Amino acid sequence: MAQKAVTKAVAEYRARRAELMRRIGRDAVAIVPAAHEVTRSRDTHFPFRQDSDFAYLTGFAEPDAIAVLLPGHKQDGKKCEFVLFVRPRDATREIWDGRRAGPEGAVRDYGADAAYPIEQFEALLPQLLGGRRTLHYTMGERAALDQRINACVRQLREVSRRGAVAPEQITALDGTLHEMRLHKSERELDLLASACEISAEAHCIAMRSTRPALYEWQIAAEIHAHFARHDMQPGYTSIVGGGDNACILHYVENNCVLQDGDLLLIDAGGELQGYTADITRTFPVNGRFSAAQQALYEVVLEANVQAIKTLKVGTSSAKPHEVATQILTQGLVDLGLLKGNVKDLIAEGKQRQFYMHGTGHWLGMDVHDVGRYQVDGKARAFAQGMVMTVEPGLYIAPGSAGVPEQYWGIGIRIEDDVVVTDTGARVLTGGVPKTVDEIQRLMAGA
Repeated sequence: MAQKAVTKAVAEYRARRAELMRRIGRDAVAIVPAAHEVTRSRDTHFPFRQDSDFAYLTGFAEPDAIAVLLPGHKQDGKKCEFVLFVRPRDATREIWDGRRAGPEGAVRDYGADAAYPIEQFEALLPQLLGGRRTLHYTMGERAALDQRINACVRQLREVSRRGAVAPEQITALDGTLHEMRLHKSERELDLLASACEISAEAHCIAMRSTRPALYEWQIAAEIHAHFARHDMQPGYTSIVGGGDNACILHYVENNCVLQDGDLLLIDAGGELQGYTADITRTFPVNGRFSAAQQALYEVVLEANVQAIKTLKVGTSSAKPHEVATQILTQGLVDLGLLKGNVKDLIAEGKQRQFYMHGTGHWLGMDVHDVGRYQVDGKARAFAQGMVMTVEPGLYIAPGSAGVPEQYWGIGIRIEDDVVVTDTGARVLTGGVPKTVDEIQRLMAGA
C-alpha cells in the first residue's frame, strides 16, 4: 500500500477510536481482543483473518492482541487513550512464523499511545480498569479472557468499598461499535466498490469459462484465481451449484459435473483489505436458457430490479423484502406453481416453499455484516452510507408436489450489492450481466 494510503488509513482508525470513545463517555473503558490463530490440522493453521471489530478500530493485523480504549486517560502527563497489548518481538519465532510488530511497532506504525507485551495484560489490567465506572466488553466469546476480566472486576469492587472507583457494570460493546460500522465512510465505500468490481470480473470469467462436462470446482478455481491476481481472497466459502445443487442454499461441496441443459448458480465474492463483495448470478451451462428456466429467471430478475429501487434514504429497510416477495409470489401464481390470491398466499407463507430466505443483509467487513435491522421494535430506515445486498431467489426442489415437471430442480438467485445514497441506490455490482440477453451474449463470446 502506498505511504499516502497508509497515512490516510491510520488517520481513519484514529478517528474511529475517537468517535467510539466519545460515544461511551469519559468514565468508561473498552476492551477489544484480536482473533486467535485456528488450527487446521496438527501443527498447521487456517489462513489468519483478523477479528473485524478489532481490525476496524486498529488496523493491526496480528493475532493474540488486545486493544484498550481509555477516554481522557493520561500517563506521565501525556495522552494515553489507546493502549495495545501485542506479541513481543521474538527472533526465533519470526524465522518460523513471520515478522511481528512488537510493542515498538504498535506505537510507531499503528498509532498506539502505549504498547506492552501481551503477557503483561493481566498485571496491568487493574490500573486500566480502576477509576472507570463502565466496562465495555463483549462477554461470551472468549472464555479465558472473560474469566481474567471478571476476576479483576471482582477484586476492584472489593477495593472500591474503601473509596476507589471500580466498574459498576459490564456492557457489550457491540451495540455502540456495530452502529458505527453500519454507516460506511468514503474510504470503506471505495474499498467495497473495488472488491465488487474485481468480483464482477471474476463472475464474467466464470460465465465465459462454463460449458458442459466441466466440474463445479473448475469454475470455482477460475473465480479464486482472479481474486488472487488482485491480492484478494474469498470473502466467504464460494457456492458453485449446478442443476438441483442450486436448490441447496449453502451448497459448498462444488464437486459435481456440470450437465448440458442445467443452470449454474454462483454465489462468490472477493475480500479486499478486509471488505468483501457478495454477488450471485445464475446462468445456463450451455449458454442458452430453456423456456422454463427463462420464465422463472425473469420473475427473479424483476424482483431484484424493483427491490433495488427501494433502497432510498428514509425508506424502511424491510421494503426490499416486501417488494421482492410480492413480485415472486405473483410470478409463481402466473406460472401455475402456486394457486390463490397473492395477498392471502403471502399472509399464509405459502411462497416460502420456493423462497425461504430474506431479500438482503448488511454488507461490509463481514459478508453478513453487523448492525441492527430493527430499532425500537420497528424496521430501521435506510440512511446514507449503509450497504445492503439484494438477493431474491426461487428454488424448485426436485419432485415438488403440484409443480409442473419442467420446473423441477431449478434454483435461481440474483444478488447485487447496493449503497444507499441521498440520490437513491448505487449498485456496486453492475459489472456482471444479469439480463437473459446480456448473459447469453457474453457466454456466446459476443
